[in-house]
Amino acid sequence: MPNFADRLIEAARLHGPLCVGIDPHAGRIPALFGGDTAEGVQAWGLEVIRLAGEVGVASVKPQVGLFERLGPDGMSALQVVCRAAREAGLVTILDAKRGDIGSTAEGYARAYLADDAPFPCDALTVNPYMGLDTLEPFVRLAKETGRGIAVLAMTSNPGSADFQAKDMGGAPLYARVVTALGPLIGRLQGASGWSSLMLVAGATGPEEARALRALAPKALFLVPGYGAQGAGADDALAGFVRAGNRLEGGVVNASRSVTLPGGAAEADTLEQWREIVGAAMNEAKRDLAGAAGATA
Repeated sequence: MPNFADRLIEAARLHGPLCVGIDPHAGRIPALFGGDTAEGVQAWGLEVIRLAGEVGVASVKPQVGLFERLGPDGMSALQVVCRAAREAGLVTILDAKRGDIGSTAEGYARAYLADDAPFPCDALTVNPYMGLDTLEPFVRLAKETGRGIAVLAMTSNPGSADFQAKDMGGAPLYARVVTALGPLIGRLQGASGWSSLMLVAGATGPEEARALRALAPKALFLVPGYGAQGAGADDALAGFVRAGNRLEGGVVNASRSVTLPGGAAEADTLEQWREIVGAAMNEAKRDLAGAAGATA
């Protein structure tokens, strides 16, 4: 399988940087799909994937925790959604934020990144704050299988400042972490020049994103915080770099703003729902594309 970074950057160059988050929030799944049940979540997720493919987006990002809350049936729905996304040719990033030691980390890595993974994806979000040894099983398997990982660096939630931005001897913790990731970023570098070790860099911290880019010029960014969390397109692309007549350097996630927009929950028919959600996806795609070319 080609290197994950090469596949993702090719998709972003073709379609723009929008990544559609598939986040089945409790009580938000429209009744026409079956409501807040595993069956409803699965039906809704499959339609989101179908529409994302038609709109043309770089990637999709299912949120594992929002499937997991529904128990085994919810995780079965996640399997179906993941397989459908990959069959549709969408680069699939699973948001699970795994991270542990030794054989436990090996288990998590195999569950998501192995060729025979029960929850197949192209990349997985991971948490580095237990140490570099916890990342090694994920990096090793990603290297073997052509997949990727997205490592938490500076996240988009307000509480990120509690620890990630704290000074650690002249540099914030997130900077210390990313500096330590340098060799791993190099190990996963692809033919495109970009690495399959991504960094999670929240759109709500554009200055931090620029600092991260200086520290990790070859790492693609997974950017949450655009849309419902309040960040605009310019902030979301703050850590991207000039490539010809556009900015590139990763993907920007939008979840609630494009899959659960106003009016979607009340849609009476699939056609009506598709019109509302499709318009939201297209609007976000145009917004990000405009900002990516604004400095050309």
